[in-house]
Amino acid sequence: MAESKKKVMIIEDDYFVLDIYHTKLVQEGFDVLDAKDGKDGLEKLQAEEKLPDLILLDIVMPNMGGLEVLELIKKEERLKNIPVVLLTNLSQKMEIDKGLELGANDYLIKSHFTPSEVLEKINSVLNKV
Repeated sequence: MAESKKKVMIIEDDYFVLDIYHTKLVQEGFDVLDAKDGKDGLEKLQAEEKLPDLILLDIVMPNMGGLEVLELIKKEERLKNIPVVLLTNLSQKMEIDKGLELGANDYLIKSHFTPSEVLEKINSVLNKV
């Protein structure tokens, strides 16, 4: 039996950023689940039968921010073991520290990483799990 594809959820309110990462991950053979904000992401996680292998999570979003989403994910038995990589902007040092405290596995500063480097980070985190 063929190994099933790894599944990545991207929770990101910037459609341009979301589209870039979505396209890159699909090209690399991942199943990708998109969410437009934290509330949408949590609703989709609750509805998913096959949970994602990793979540890329933006910190600043409308409706529900990434840190709140992360906190809720880590409190829920069914979701707490999914690795989370935060997507941040350079100025968010305090939020990054808080995210790592809450249980994020790693973070990426959006402006510093190309989609290929994001893919490397995803594979690195997935290989550690």
